[in-house]
Parts: sequence; C-alpha cells; structure tokens
Amino acid sequence: MVPNRRLVIVVRADPVICGHSGEARNLAEAALQRGFDDVRIVTWPIDRLQATGLPLKPLDGVLPYSPGITVERPEPVGDYKVPDGRWLAGIVGRLVELFTDGVPTVAMSLYLSPHSLAVADAVHVARRTGLPVNVTTVAEAVGSDVTNVVRACVEKDEFGAAAHVLSSYLEHDVCLAVSDYTRELIIAEAAAIDAKHGTTFAAQCRERVTVSYPAIDVGSYLDLDPAESERVLQARGLTADGYVLFLSRLAHAKGVDDLIAGFAQSRASDDLRLVIAGNGPDASRLQELAAASSAADRIVFFDDVDDDEKAHLMAASAAYVLPSKPRPEFVETFGIALAEKMLAGGGPIITTDTGGIGEAVGDCALIVPVESPSAIAASLDRILAMSPDERAGWETRARLHALQFDRGAVLDAILDRVARVMRLPTPVG
Repeated sequence: MVPNRRLVIVVRADPVICGHSGEARNLAEAALQRGFDDVRIVTWPIDRLQATGLPLKPLDGVLPYSPGITVERPEPVGDYKVPDGRWLAGIVGRLVELFTDGVPTVAMSLYLSPHSLAVADAVHVARRTGLPVNVTTVAEAVGSDVTNVVRACVEKDEFGAAAHVLSSYLEHDVCLAVSDYTRELIIAEAAAIDAKHGTTFAAQCRERVTVSYPAIDVGSYLDLDPAESERVLQARGLTADGYVLFLSRLAHAKGVDDLIAGFAQSRASDDLRLVIAGNGPDASRLQELAAASSAADRIVFFDDVDDDEKAHLMAASAAYVLPSKPRPEFVETFGIALAEKMLAGGGPIITTDTGGIGEAVGDCALIVPVESPSAIAASLDRILAMSPDERAGWETRARLHALQFDRGAVLDAILDRVARVMRLPTPVG
C-alpha cells in the first residue's frame, strides 16, 4: 500500500548510547499516534558505528520498534577508493528515493553535521530530478554539533566549512535547537563568523531558530511495576535506596571522576554503593580511579544496562548524580538523562549548572559547583539526612517539571511549526 504521510528521521540511532538516539525513537513512536503511517529512521550501518568507537548498547538489549517504524541503514556507495563519503552517499541516495516517490513527507535531522547536510543535499537532488517532491524539512541542533563542528571551524578560521554547516541548517524549513543555551551558542558562533567575514548568519539564526526540548517517552518512567523493580535490583545485587547512581556516557565531561572523589568523602554514604552505569571513552580511566579510591569496595560499574532496566535503577536510587563540566569537546546542552530520572522518581538529583542543564532540571535538583567533590559529598550528606516527606516533595516536584518533555507534546509542537511554514505564501521574484 502507498503510505499517506511519512516521517523520516536522520540520526545516529540505536544502538548508540546517546540521548538523541533515544529522542529519535521517541519521535518515531509518537508519530504513529499522530497519523503518520510510514516512519523511517535513516542511519548508519552497525559495523560503521562500531568502527567509530562510539559507545554502543549490547545489540540484544535494544528494544524493538513498533510496527510501522522502519530503521534503514543504507550500504556505502562506490569502492574502497572513496573512503568516508561512501556511507554519506548511501544515506543521501536513499533520502532522494524517499523524497521522490510522491508521499507527503516531513524529514527531520538530528545533528547538523552530517545529518542536516545530507537532508539538504537530498532535497536539492530530488528537486532536480523533475519528479514531484512534497517534503518539509526540520533540522535540530543538539549542541555537540555546534561545539564540535561550528566552534572548531571558528577557532581554526575554516570559513567555508562553517558556512557549509550554517547555510545547510538555515535551508531547512524549520530550524530547532534543543535548549535556549544551544540556541544562544549557535547565534554566538555565527556572530563570530559574521564579524570576520561580513556574513549575516547570526541575524538569520536569531530570527529562525526556535527551541524544542528533547522528546521523552514519559509513560515508560511512570507507574513502574514494583515486582519488576525488585527483580532488576536482585539481579544486580542492589537494594532500594542502597546506592547512589550515575547513568550516562562515560566521558570526561560527565564529571564521574568528581563523583568518585565526592562519594568517598561523604560520611553519610558509608553504607551505600556507588553504581556507575554506562560506557564510553573514559571507562578504563574511571575504573582505575575507582580502584584507587578509599571507597573502592563500594563502587561498581555496569556497562550492559538495557532499556528495560534503566528506569528501575533510577527509581530505586538514593540519589542520582551527574556532575557535568564544560569541556572543549563537549558541553551538556540539555541533560536528557536528568529529565528521565525526574520522571522515574527516587532520590533527588545532584548536578551542575552547566550548559542547558538548568533548563532540564529547573529548581528540582541540588546544584553544585563544577569540579567540586566536596560539594558533591555535602549534597549527598544532605539528601541522605532528608525525612521521607522531604524526599517525597522533591520527587513530586521533579516529576511535574519533567512531564513537559512528553514525546507527544514535543512532536505536536514541531508539527505545529511545520504546519505554519507550509501555510506561508511562496515569495515572489
């Protein structure tokens, strides 16, 4: 059957451990409830993702997608003499096919480089074919694409590369950023380019870029089955409120080294364990750091937490700590794991006011300075001294704040922007 309405999402998809891989899944699932009868996630072959060194989930721990969602991993085009471009050519080629088969399509890319570049290129090619093209494009800047690409271009004075990313971004019908922090970062970097080269990217970004917070499957974190929570904890050798949790990517910018030091200093945590759940480039260094800690016998690493376990581990933790710190290679532009934790319940969050984290947590977390183990220790001591009523108050307030990130509401707001764009008159001349 020919579909009536299609959503295409171009992203680094599962099994990558990345909040925006989860966001793509959530937008895809929500689209099925909003009248889309064909949803495609176009992404990279798994062997290519493995070769990049990105942290990946165990393949058998990735939840299946609902019927109606198709994950496509186009094969590379050309032979070995054309290296990285082969895979991008495969994605662009598949997008051209999807854009020219007559189905009304919304195409959304997460990450400006290379995904928004691929969508913009595919739209150009599709229109040159002479075939009917009915596609509206949405580009979402998630933040690291700005810090790793646009900012690097500014610092190295690589004007052409920066102009390529920003102009492709602005070619999309709807331009989004995952937080106010990310939007302001884009404008600031664009202004630096304008100041040196006389371009007008900053004004265009200021006018056209709006904020769309990441989409979360709220329902999967609410009303958790107590029996399943108990099974998860028993399988991991844990008890409810018997551990402090970190669950995110293991990278220097996440501040796990500060957490290990702060946990060891916390006197109220003497009877608790520290669970560090995740994987990433900093895993080996952190394991060595933990082994040398005075709390070494109470620190455990889980590198195989699957999608089913995550909410249960969050909900049963005595506290959740994500002490992110700004780094040249990465700044936390929102903090999806924090919003997920607030929905799941459990002990309060300890985090830093870095990047877009403040927008994720509002006034529902204990904020500590960056790179301050002593402040982490003091906050842990404070949380563990809270009465049950005080802990319950933190939990309720946090959940109410995080409900705004429901995937259906987020997608509705995006589709409303799409509808407004489609109603705009076509410029004359």
